[in-house]
Amino acid sequence: MTSRPRALVTGASRGIGKAIAQALAPTHDLLLGGRDQAALSALATELGNALPWPLDLADPDALTAATAEIDRLDLLVHSAGVAELGAVADTPAKVWRETYEINVVAVAELTRVLLPALRRARGTVVLINSGAGLRANPGWGAYAASKFALRALGDALRAEEEPHGVRVTSVHPGRTATDMQRGIRSAEGGDFRPEAYLTPESVASAVLMAATASQDAHLTEIVIRPAAR
Repeated sequence: MTSRPRALVTGASRGIGKAIAQALAPTHDLLLGGRDQAALSALATELGNALPWPLDLADPDALTAATAEIDRLDLLVHSAGVAELGAVADTPAKVWRETYEINVVAVAELTRVLLPALRRARGTVVLINSGAGLRANPGWGAYAASKFALRALGDALRAEEEPHGVRVTSVHPGRTATDMQRGIRSAEGGDFRPEAYLTPESVASAVLMAATASQDAHLTEIVIRPAAR
């Protein structure tokens, strides 16, 4: 790998995370985070300046070990996430805990251990949030609560780290044509029509804008909605 800016993208094996990795590849060296080793290896081969970084983000010991040799990081993109829909009356504690573990706790812990590397590079942290992090709808309680918490995490982190030169951007996409969205629409009993949604590439473009902003600009929050078509 060359000495270009270095980025770590979680959830890089598919969907928005994969599109982000592809958008960054021309300008960044990449660590591709995820649990699907085969998919990560295939993407790394496709992109060239990329290495698979397989990891269970819910395993704090593995996370600490995997980040031990990262001494400088220009960009950290948190794209990994889970969603399980259901009314509050039907959602057991197990679902709440698992949702928060991946969508909030793992994000906070990975960021924490990488902050020295991010500070050294005066880097950027991008949190892929959701429209559900701005408004909660029926049946979305656990997921929306985790995304509201992720927004709060981003706001606190931004205020704490801006004096160290670290920028923090929360990206709130509307419904995006991914496998996750296909599953959500199935759970809601609706049709999955990709043409009505954002493309993962559109979300990736917003991330690229935040990652490559000039030093006098700090994109704190980006909200993206599908255009009427």
